[in-house]
Amino acid sequence: MIQITRRETFNAAHRLYNTKWTAEKNFEVFGPCSRIHGHNWELFVTVEGEVQEETGFVIDLKELRDVMRNYVISKVDHTFLNEDVDFLKGVLPSTENFAIAIWRILQPVLLNDFGVNLYKIKLTETSNHFVEYYGK
Repeated sequence: MIQITRRETFNAAHRLYNTKWTAEKNFEVFGPCSRIHGHNWELFVTVEGEVQEETGFVIDLKELRDVMRNYVISKVDHTFLNEDVDFLKGVLPSTENFAIAIWRILQPVLLNDFGVNLYKIKLTETSNHFVEYYGK
């Protein structure tokens, strides 16, 4: 098995805010992130599989790019994650929850349509922090 990774970027705003709490409690827990703010996100999708003899690829990176753009980037770029993104409805859009949601979208597509395993989602919110999710 070998792994290969594709990176895509997008811009989106979010707010870390628990609607069950007061504004004061939200600010106490989330600080300034309890206000609407935006990021230049980076999404890294790593897939794992066997190298195909005919192509020398695990997956054609143009196909991986298209999957990422069609199923995720087109739905989140230049949006307010809390309200505009169907797959995040009712979910506090922390980087952790966002990565898990992306996994749930991409994993079946990559496996069923391309025969590759989704190995890891890396989602970078800022230059100082990111999450890596390997599924359950």
